[in-house]
Amino acid sequence: MKKARPEKKNEAAGTLPMDLRVGDRLGEWEVIGLPYTTTDGRIVHARAQRIDEPDSWEIRNWDVSKRLSVERMTAEEGKR
Repeated sequence: MKKARPEKKNEAAGTLPMDLRVGDRLGEWEVIGLPYTTTDGRIVHARAQRIDEPDSWEIRNWDVSKRLSVERMTAEEGKR
């Protein structure tokens, strides 16, 4: 008897900060620059902007071992 395959989890759910991509959304923030590390790779930084204010941006930072709740943009959404 075959076992039912488990449903695929959203690949972006519980993403590590180093796996962030341009276009990922973290609540009201959208990543607009690739992540980079400092302090011997323990802190991850990425440039982000508020979704409703595209002219304002800041560098956000996270602990490298903490997972983030991310909404990842699909390929079709990126074409719009």
